[in-house]
Amino acid sequence: MSSTPSSDNRSPGGQQAAAAVGHKPDAAGQEPVLSVRHLRVEFPTRHATLVALDDVSFDIAPGEVLGVVGESGAGKSMTGNAVIQLIEPPGRIAAGEIHLAGRRIDNLAEDDFVPLRGRHIGMIFQDPLTSLNPLFSVGDQLIETIRTHLPLNEKQARERALELLREVGIPAPEARLNSYPHQFSGGMRQRVVIALALAAEPELIVADEPTTALDVSVQAQILALLKRLCAEHGTAVMLVTHDMGVIAETADRVAVMYAGRLIEIGPVDEVIRHPQHPYTEGLMASIPGIEKSLDRLYQIEGAMPRLAAIPSGCAFNPRCPHAQQRCRSERPELMPAGGSQAACWLHDPANPLPRLDQKENAHVR
Repeated sequence: MSSTPSSDNRSPGGQQAAAAVGHKPDAAGQEPVLSVRHLRVEFPTRHATLVALDDVSFDIAPGEVLGVVGESGAGKSMTGNAVIQLIEPPGRIAAGEIHLAGRRIDNLAEDDFVPLRGRHIGMIFQDPLTSLNPLFSVGDQLIETIRTHLPLNEKQARERALELLREVGIPAPEARLNSYPHQFSGGMRQRVVIALALAAEPELIVADEPTTALDVSVQAQILALLKRLCAEHGTAVMLVTHDMGVIAETADRVAVMYAGRLIEIGPVDEVIRHPQHPYTEGLMASIPGIEKSLDRLYQIEGAMPRLAAIPSGCAFNPRCPHAQQRCRSERPELMPAGGSQAACWLHDPANPLPRLDQKENAHVR
């Protein structure tokens, strides 16, 4: 059974399509801000075509934060780069569709896509120094961004820039407007980057590891700020991270990726408290808790497969404690599993596979 929409039903606002990726339209029937359907990204090489993303589908609703999580190499950042068309050649979107507010954008030429960045899609990257020009003050950069995308004059854009700096918690914004990026701390620079991302009031923000370079206290402030601002502005957020703690604090739903495939998606509480895919169970078990004493931290055996050596069937099967012959020969699609959806034959509604290991983890005492 597959929960991925068929080619005959790819309308981003359709109820069947939305339900298929773990999100139901609200009572007003709002369509998703971002709708990704059957996305496939390939990298042709001399010897083979490497598949970085394979049949990825999900929606993000207005004001919703979707966390995308997984190990390095799972395809998290690649998914964000595909949405904003920043895949380096020879990489390409080989199949699927991406819709922004009902408009298909994956087939746009670069010249047609450029106006969407900033105005309709904001971006927050891991290192704020890569997003800020060290030769210009933050005020100049904010005002230029605002005037590029909004019909405001110099004075109005300056007022808008001051308003944004206040909104993101920059103290004394009138004085800091003329400061340069190197005059800000890492946390304050990231606040400026968030202000830049929100400057043109985009419908979607792609945040790729936005807090990795920050200490824990500043990280918590930035995440709370991002969540509050997006709720107030109704902006949808795709939050890419490897940190399940960040997901738990910030996201409304979580999508777990492995080897370029979406393997579990659902409400954040369901996925964290009741993980359905063995890989998600392993991710959660590797997080140290305060209620249990551990001899050693749990780790998932093995490593993420290389793109040139993704196994047949379920890509996780060489590392899965429950893997059986069917897992090695047939690839599962997303299917209902508890309160979420998981791509695992343990949840096949017609013929579920039995779990092979029901013992408690030996490392917990």
